[in-house]
Amino acid sequence: MTRRRIVMAAVRLFEEQGYEQTTVAEIAAVADVDPKTFFNYFRSKDEVLFNDAARDFDVLFEAIAERRPEEGPGEVLARAVQTYAAHRRPKVPRREPAELSAAARLALTTPALQAKGLYLLSDLQRRIADELLAAFLGRLDPITAAAMTGAVIGAIQQAGLASVQLGRSQDELWDAARRGLDVALHGLVSVRPTEESPDPSGERTSSS
Repeated sequence: MTRRRIVMAAVRLFEEQGYEQTTVAEIAAVADVDPKTFFNYFRSKDEVLFNDAARDFDVLFEAIAERRPEEGPGEVLARAVQTYAAHRRPKVPRREPAELSAAARLALTTPALQAKGLYLLSDLQRRIADELLAAFLGRLDPITAAAMTGAVIGAIQQAGLASVQLGRSQDELWDAARRGLDVALHGLVSVRPTEESPDPSGERTSSS
């Protein structure tokens, strides 16, 4: 798949010689495509790491807009996130843990990518909060909508990031996102120590 080839080439070059030092022409050459082909898929080199995440967000927004009469704001938000995940998961190419880790490392350590990631996350949260306000017109205030959205998206993002940094698989990444959603929905008081808890290295240790 051409898109995947471009992404893998870009991540490799970013790792080897740095994000700022890598040009679109170099990415295209390593991916064995013409630079024009690169721009058929991405508008700029930073979109190589971020463009795919934003695909199909309309599914998420539409799920919020289709609020059921019996649902409260939290239930709508949870269903919308789950609907989006069910829609996206079959479409996401398989990636090895090393590839996931490399992309996350680049996003966390490259200033330009850090800024891009923060902007995209903030924009997504704002759009979700706006959709919630529209779905509960006059019955939900902007501060509550913003807090709810930040709690859910922040929990999912941080849980997924922790999974990637621990070198977990792509399936475990989806599980981590579900766990993040669960914690956000049920609150911090719902978290209880398990019989086996992960140590800081990510290895599981028994508490008995």
